[in-house]
Amino acid sequence: MALYIGTRHPERLAGIIALSCYLPQSGQLAAERAAANQSTPIFMAHGSQDPVVPFGLGEESRRLLEGSGYGVEWHAYTMPHSLCEPEVQDVRAFLRKIILS
Repeated sequence: MALYIGTRHPERLAGIIALSCYLPQSGQLAAERAAANQSTPIFMAHGSQDPVVPFGLGEESRRLLEGSGYGVEWHAYTMPHSLCEPEVQDVRAFLRKIILS
């Protein structure tokens, strides 16, 4: 949901955080994306052992977003569909960066 809404939202967002997810309806991105968030920083993180949302879907979404001109900060963690302390630290750093810039 974060990637779908964030790329299509008509008003500028400070950032998009997408954890263990993918971009649904990616084939419609070019026609539906909002210019307001083209330069919005995107943080994506995914567990390489995720049995719920396959890691490949996350990687495919990252490549599509980057190919469409979005700036994506990508992180992969050796974990299942979960949250780990290094991920929390990376999210914290991302939030600090976008809030303080």
